[in-house]
Amino acid sequence: MDWISGIQKAINYTEEHLCDEIDYEAIARQAASSSFHFQRVFSMICGFTLGDYIRMRRLSLAAEALRHTDDKIINIALDYGYESPESFTRAFTRFHGITPTQARHGEKVRSFSRLSVKLTLDGGNFMDYKIEKKDAFKIICKKKHVNKPQGDTATSDISAFWAEMGSDGSIDRLCKYADFSDLHGILGICFSESLDSSGFPYGIGAVYNGTPLENDEFEIIDIPAYTFASFTCKGKMPDAFKETYKKICTEFFPQSMSYEYGNGIEIEVYPSADVSNPNYSCEIMIAVNEK
Repeated sequence: MDWISGIQKAINYTEEHLCDEIDYEAIARQAASSSFHFQRVFSMICGFTLGDYIRMRRLSLAAEALRHTDDKIINIALDYGYESPESFTRAFTRFHGITPTQARHGEKVRSFSRLSVKLTLDGGNFMDYKIEKKDAFKIICKKKHVNKPQGDTATSDISAFWAEMGSDGSIDRLCKYADFSDLHGILGICFSESLDSSGFPYGIGAVYNGTPLENDEFEIIDIPAYTFASFTCKGKMPDAFKETYKKICTEFFPQSMSYEYGNGIEIEVYPSADVSNPNYSCEIMIAVNEK
């Protein structure tokens, strides 16, 4: 399935189930994708999250129901996923700027239209990447559960984790166990296959050199053999990372004839801590499958 038709199928499925409890895994399956990857790509392409899209569409349709039916406000609230009139009124007022009662009496409301995917001429950009197969290897890292990809939320959580690891000396202690001969830097590891309803594990670590651990500060994790698409990312972090990742999602994967997202693991390779340098260069490695 091509990426454009996959996203449209996912949107169609979402629209058909707006009055149901939302199953993000089921939505992603329409696009033959993992929930993690689909939500991340959706945010990159649309500029708002899948959760925001669902919320805005529900509130837009709820306003129509208030204007054109005699259904009770509490029933409309329940139809569009709100457990009480109070929570519905708060959300409705934030979105429309008026209360449900005012909307029913004819005051102006906002409309948020249904998405439709259209093919446009875009791209023409250079991307430096390579495809490489890596045997299984071990990493040593410290992990933290971060919020699932909703706009910049995950980015903020991850940036704070890096700051914490740097300020408390964790990265310096980690280097004792690191092997930099293959992956030349400290790693950010996104365990996207372990996404749950609230978020996913993110690790900061390195390839493990086999030195026995002195305590349980870090954990050793086996990374299975993968084929990776590795992309060069240049510029000040995290802006350069977000821009490169957006191009990966909107240009590389949709246009690749040979590879698709592998629903496995993503690794960021940072060769130094000079991430505010506008000439900084790092690598983004994403597990892929051959089509």
